[in-house]
Amino acid sequence: MHSVAVLAVDGVVGFELAIPCQVFSLAPGYRVRVCAQRKKNMIATAAGEEVFAFSSRYGLDDALDAQTVIVPGADPDAVPDPRVLRTVQAAADRGARVASICTGAFVLAAAGLLDGRKATTHWMLADHLADRYPSVTVDPSVLFIDDGTILTSAGVAAGLDLCLHLVRRDRGAAVATDTARQIVMPPQRAGGQAQFIERPAPAAPSDDLGPTLQWMQDNLATPISLADIATKASMSTRSLSRRFRAHTGTTPAQWLLDRRLHRARELLETTALPIEIIARTAGFGSIETFRYHFIRHVGTTPAAYRSTFRTNPPP
Repeated sequence: MHSVAVLAVDGVVGFELAIPCQVFSLAPGYRVRVCAQRKKNMIATAAGEEVFAFSSRYGLDDALDAQTVIVPGADPDAVPDPRVLRTVQAAADRGARVASICTGAFVLAAAGLLDGRKATTHWMLADHLADRYPSVTVDPSVLFIDDGTILTSAGVAAGLDLCLHLVRRDRGAAVATDTARQIVMPPQRAGGQAQFIERPAPAAPSDDLGPTLQWMQDNLATPISLADIATKASMSTRSLSRRFRAHTGTTPAQWLLDRRLHRARELLETTALPIEIIARTAGFGSIETFRYHFIRHVGTTPAAYRSTFRTNPPP
């Protein structure tokens, strides 16, 4: 039996605490324990609100022999209990697998387990994690990262993807698929599928680049070259590139691509337009170019994205 310890700190997110318990209890060959920071009157939360209290028969010492230790999310700004940090450090030192769900990555980072590694967390808190722990390379665009014995997952439901991935590693694809079927979950979302991050249009700078950015936004469907943008801004291409990066943090080409992808996502979500029309309307020219950039940056196909996020039914 493979022993799994799920660490419950005070204020743990209730749903994230339940995810590994459910997945590993259904998959054969696992023994699951909820190892609590304190055994009685633990508080679970949802969206920052206290939702219920619970108790556990197991404490942190019961995680000392676990082969997998999982840390669900809690308040990322709370100071981790030193006993919790020692527990995950000891697990890593003895070669156990240590994984986090959502803001559980903050505990792993505080314990030093993510130093020099790539990691992920909920996209809304990725910058917060990167600022607090600069030695961690934070990737906010993926569902989970498997770095051998250290794994991190994105927000909330991505914990399901992570746990099913661990079952697949341990027991094979057939067992993982059967477990996913029991929890009515796709056995594997597209590899590396991006977190669906809301990216609002950046505010235009207040100086003379403002009209140029608005012109670019208004003409997404039209082929636009660097020379075209420089002419519109009455600058040389070199000056434009320098000023553009200073004010937007990126290049004109990347800014255009981001805006075109954003426009395409809006059309996929809110219209029944054929994907070929969306590709042209958003300025990609061909459906092949559109699919390439969409898969590369969003992590799934335009059709799959529409199936998941369309808000209006097709006529």
